[in-house]
Amino acid sequence: MRYPDEHKAQTRQRIIDEASRRFRRDGVAVTGLQPLMKALGLTHGGFYAHFASKDELVELALESAKQQLDASAEPLFMAENPLQRFIETYLSAQHRDHPDAGCPLPTLCAELGQRGTPSSYTDQVIEQRSRQIAGALQDADQARARLILAALVGGLSLARSTKDRQLADELLRDVASQLLELVGQANEK
Repeated sequence: MRYPDEHKAQTRQRIIDEASRRFRRDGVAVTGLQPLMKALGLTHGGFYAHFASKDELVELALESAKQQLDASAEPLFMAENPLQRFIETYLSAQHRDHPDAGCPLPTLCAELGQRGTPSSYTDQVIEQRSRQIAGALQDADQARARLILAALVGGLSLARSTKDRQLADELLRDVASQLLELVGQANEK
């Protein structure tokens, strides 16, 4: 039985969406194609009807994650006190506890860098978020914006890696507090 073209496109998108969630939660190397396809009720061999390689899927899944991140970040940067809103949202327990729906950078930065062929995805996200952060700073300092982004990613990574929930919560609060103080100081100049 032959499926209509839209069925193939829908199946391809389902695979991309599931891969995006799993890559953000578990990482690329840990996410096997067979379990991924099985979770969707598909066969491992069927993967190659949609993608030439896992690397192709990685790029598409990261692009999907970027689009989701863009959609969730945009309203924060349009709100009053945009940096405060972005920092508090990024360093929230919700974001810490649900990496599959959040920013891929804390899970994937080191892994993508170690693959030998870093993804252009990382460059795009770093540049876009840095521009948004710099735009929200009254002095529009690009270096300060990158420092803030690095602290956000690092703080969230550390909070996700701790077993002690109280320590994880303290890390999120401490990093957010220090960043907001830095932002306040920058805006006073």
